[in-house]
Amino acid sequence: MAFLCLLTLDLHLPENASLKGKRKEIKSLKAQLHGRFGAAVAETDHHDLWQRATLTVALVGRERGRVDESADAVQRFTESRFGDWVRWNRRTLSTADLGED
Repeated sequence: MAFLCLLTLDLHLPENASLKGKRKEIKSLKAQLHGRFGAAVAETDHHDLWQRATLTVALVGRERGRVDESADAVQRFTESRFGDWVRWNRRTLSTADLGED
């Protein structure tokens, strides 16, 4: 059995003054989450807003505990960069939850 953790990350970027600045910051964050935690990351909402972004982060592993530990680390890392300007939604599922054996 495998486990999947999906995190939806809503960011407020109050210091950004343009879409170009937002793209630079989001690109850097996505690369760091992938490089440090092996996460798959996609910007999934607020593409045309320069002070908001929604990212979906996916982590996969064979042990629920390790997947949850990685998700905790992703949250800590992101909160250390964005502080009160980040909100989370998180869910961990097994392949059994998805209807697979």
